[in-house]
Amino acid sequence: MKQVDSRARAVIERCQLLAHCTMEPGFTTRTFLSDPMKEVHRLLSSWMQDAGMGVSLDAVGNLRGCYAGAAGSGRRLLIGSHLDTVRRAGVYDGILGVVLGVALVEALNGRRLGFQIEVVGFSEEEGLRFGIPFIGSRALIGQLDEATLNTTDANGIRVVDAIRGFGLDPSRISDAQVSADAMGYLEIHIEQGPVLENLGLQLGVVEAIAGQSRFRFTFRGQTNHAGTTPMHLRRDALAGAAEWVREVERRAQSTDALVATVGSLEVEPGASNIVPGMVRATLDVRHADDSVRKSAVQYLQQSAQTIADARQLSVSCEQHLDQPAVAMDSLFTQALESAVIRAGHRVHRMTSGAGHDAMIVARRMPAAMLFLRSPAGISHDAAENVFEEDVAAALVAASYFLEEIECQHA
Repeated sequence: MKQVDSRARAVIERCQLLAHCTMEPGFTTRTFLSDPMKEVHRLLSSWMQDAGMGVSLDAVGNLRGCYAGAAGSGRRLLIGSHLDTVRRAGVYDGILGVVLGVALVEALNGRRLGFQIEVVGFSEEEGLRFGIPFIGSRALIGQLDEATLNTTDANGIRVVDAIRGFGLDPSRISDAQVSADAMGYLEIHIEQGPVLENLGLQLGVVEAIAGQSRFRFTFRGQTNHAGTTPMHLRRDALAGAAEWVREVERRAQSTDALVATVGSLEVEPGASNIVPGMVRATLDVRHADDSVRKSAVQYLQQSAQTIADARQLSVSCEQHLDQPAVAMDSLFTQALESAVIRAGHRVHRMTSGAGHDAMIVARRMPAAMLFLRSPAGISHDAAENVFEEDVAAALVAASYFLEEIECQHA
């Protein structure tokens, strides 16, 4: 146990060290193929090599360390997560899963399994730089299209230009595709929410990643003087939007496991003495069952129209994302459950409300996800944290998972 605890401390220390690889001093901000990513690659590569792994960097900047299996073992298990961050991020989102992957190989102490292990640090998952997430994992499964490669960032730099600027060759992107011997994928990640902590649990087994719908609604009324326009003659776009926001909350609260969020409101003209004439509002709806999600979206669209009609407003909406829910592989999930039980923990199956690389990789191979408790449920913030004992628990459970998979594929 002391050895596990020391490995857990080392994992945390490595994540903290990598957090200093940033574009913004005093904060952790690291986008796709930005300069700080070179130092992340250097540090991770050295740890991978010390663990006995062969290291390579593919054409989209995914860092890949391969640990050979026993003689005659042709298949490989992928373990990974992402290396990029949101703006002013926490220390552990994404990077913890990669560092834990290296630690799992280190814990083998040179022992060879009946399969190879490939630890993957995806170059991009968050979508911060180009507004398009999962560039790294989509390249891994061969689904990185020309439209994405030609998308530009705020400085007019295309994805393909960023690849060249990092010293990589975009003509070799097809080589980034995972080989046919891949047997599956494991991602270990902080929960990024409060569920496990509220249940008093250290670990959670993800059974599905929720589908997502994202929209922008625009309510239009009539801008007018706040002092001279009687209340019953107003066409107040903000009042209509506010009534609709309350309906969004009510629908989510009355539907099991549904989450719906209006995260941004833009009010025009936006002055204290003017009746608002236009409001733009975002809507984010998520659920593990696509039919429930789509039913909620349909209801909220109709609700917006009903409210607008009653208030003599107009409303329109634009859809920006329709991501279906993704179930994790049943056999891999069962193996992960068995591993968690062997490690001495109660199994809690859960849905991930956040998107992860596992939802992309699952299109190509069996995938499973293990969550660690997030203290106070905080993520995407500098206050993001992990408990050392949870990291140790994840290491033990994941080590048993390797044994379970070895038995499954014996």
